[in-house]
Amino acid sequence: MKRNPEFSVSAEDTLLAFLLKCFHNKSRNYAKGVLKRGQVSIDGKVCTDYARKLRVGQTVKISMDKAVPKDMKIPVLYEDDELIVINKPAGMLAISTDKEKENTAYHIVTDYIKAKAKHERVFIVHRLDRETSGIMLFAKNEKMKRALQDNWDDLAIRRGYSALVEGVVLKKDGRISSWLKQTKTLLTYSSQQKGDGKLAITDFHTVVTSADYSLLDISLQTGRKNQIRVHLSDMGHPIAGDKKYGAKTDPIGRLGLHASELIIKHPFSGEQLRFESKLDILKKPLLDTL
Repeated sequence: MKRNPEFSVSAEDTLLAFLLKCFHNKSRNYAKGVLKRGQVSIDGKVCTDYARKLRVGQTVKISMDKAVPKDMKIPVLYEDDELIVINKPAGMLAISTDKEKENTAYHIVTDYIKAKAKHERVFIVHRLDRETSGIMLFAKNEKMKRALQDNWDDLAIRRGYSALVEGVVLKKDGRISSWLKQTKTLLTYSSQQKGDGKLAITDFHTVVTSADYSLLDISLQTGRKNQIRVHLSDMGHPIAGDKKYGAKTDPIGRLGLHASELIIKHPFSGEQLRFESKLDILKKPLLDTL
């Protein structure tokens, strides 16, 4: 389907039934969500009434572009009746701590959802480090949350990251594997002794290199705390800006790690959902020196 498709009505129908035919493999809840968010217009006028009768010759336009709501501090990449996916900025906590309660992804998304319907809730499905930006997925009901979390390793087809690392990575593709542990000061480190910690597996592909940096495409096979940061440091190529794990430079004024792609299998419909978020700033230091 095109990004903002238009359809001509050739037979009388209700708007919801018409949309289900347009979407083909999408669920009824998905179509209702598109209507609820005001993404459908009839002859240029937004319509949210799923029972609206359509006349032959009318034009129905579906806007798939999502503007950031005025009261929302985080870009929404995707939303339906069961899921909401955001692009978390670097420096923002995923959930609250004793020191920070409100400036968190969870708090902001909750406020956004409740502003539309007071009874609605959101549930954390997975987390990102404070310093990491990119894709975060939330569930809108507990059934969806449990279905995703209980089967996350099977449902998460790809968890992709872009990482700007120090130095020239000579190997085009590779896999890093170790057992991760934490010190009393919460610093994560690797052990090569089997079973000595939690098994962590990270795959990488070198996208481009310069004299000082390399841009890597990362694919997680496991999701451990600080996994990517530790593994790339172990490889001798810490993430740019990651002083905690050995970086000596900070070319973009933040940690050079971004959750760029998430592909999941819907736990109930079986539909494959793909979410993408690009961060061009990761390429700038490379482009400047190539």
